[in-house]
Amino acid sequence: MTWSGEFKAKSMTAAQALQAVKSGDRVWIQSGCGTPSVLVDALVARAPELRDVEIIHMKTLGSADYTKPEYAGHFRHRGLFLGENVRAAVAAGRADYTPIFLFEIEGLFESGQLPLDVVLMQVSPPDAHGYMSLGTTVDSTLAAARHAKVVIAEVNDRMPRTMGDTFVHVSHVTAIVETSHPLLEVRSEPFTDMHLRVARNVASLIPDGATLQTGIGGIPDAVLACLHDKRDLGIHTEMVSDGVIELMESGVINGERKSLHRGKAVAAFVLGSQRLFDFIHENASFEFRLISYTNDPFVVAQNDRMVAINSALQVDLTGQVCADSLGTVPFSGFGGQVDFIRGAARSRGGVPIIALPSTAQRGTVSRIVPVLEPGAGVVTSRADVHYVVTEHGVAYLHGKTLRERAEALIAIAEPRFRQELEDFAVRAHYLERRETAALV
Repeated sequence: MTWSGEFKAKSMTAAQALQAVKSGDRVWIQSGCGTPSVLVDALVARAPELRDVEIIHMKTLGSADYTKPEYAGHFRHRGLFLGENVRAAVAAGRADYTPIFLFEIEGLFESGQLPLDVVLMQVSPPDAHGYMSLGTTVDSTLAAARHAKVVIAEVNDRMPRTMGDTFVHVSHVTAIVETSHPLLEVRSEPFTDMHLRVARNVASLIPDGATLQTGIGGIPDAVLACLHDKRDLGIHTEMVSDGVIELMESGVINGERKSLHRGKAVAAFVLGSQRLFDFIHENASFEFRLISYTNDPFVVAQNDRMVAINSALQVDLTGQVCADSLGTVPFSGFGGQVDFIRGAARSRGGVPIIALPSTAQRGTVSRIVPVLEPGAGVVTSRADVHYVVTEHGVAYLHGKTLRERAEALIAIAEPRFRQELEDFAVRAHYLERRETAALV
């Protein structure tokens, strides 16, 4: 049978395709802008017929109705990175969170530690040879599809065709559901003056010819906006946002000085708007790869002048970084922070950065804290931390004593919180009072 004949034979409605899910199955859902919303809705519609279906994914977009209280006993969510659509369910105990480095997720499928029954994914229409592209989101979905018993593909003619390790052949899927609808988008919020102040300090650490890893949000977007005077920047990251478009169009990001995949922007997925989807469509400047590759610290380290820019919820006076929880309550996940911090640390000329505002809750709470909140998880250990950046400056911690770390972090904290930080540091014997007079 030709691939086109196979495509027709496998085509069906979403309701028909989701009959493949059985009680007790484990289902992987593609994440981000690739979230297959039509298939997810069809899965939720089957809830009355199903029991104990475990749903696994990273940050998805959309409502994630399967986490609602009324579906308890039918579905149970296991988050490998939490988005805002599942946080309440995890906090209430209706859903689970797995702390894990992103580059290690695919190993769970390959080893059999986390066997998958069904994969739900969204792809582009097939090319002349029957290959469909995962488009916006390769992440761990390509690996999941290779190890699952059943693969259901939502074929959306609005999904961009992207280059790299993004392709799945028609013969490798179980069922096909043809759709046509806009992809779920992540629209950037305008960054604030505070974000810009942090970003300028971060940008001061980025040399010409650097290869960048950035995330999404006010600070990463502001950093990208501060790089127009740089030259020959490259990208090696898990995630790309709209902020790269102008830098690539202007030639600031061209990858010409990359030591790995020269001339290519390497990523595992994008989170952005339709403008970004149009930009990556058949754009040979991009090379999408599995997240086990993009985030492998040993691969990351092969990029000379690798600059990793990650954020945090809290940093304590010894340099411990909490980025995934608010106290005992899971908030997001490990993501790629440790993957890239460690990779950049081993890169020739690398710059590992933790960047954050000095305060939270409209300036009423310091993010530089004496100790992490009780129950808070340490994502990045103090031995891994090199640069910590706020709007008040840059603290370099690597190889420094507890005394030197406390001094450096107090100096970049919000000024009105510095005295109480210093008082704690004295009580904890990080500092002696006579040594800290200059910090007041």
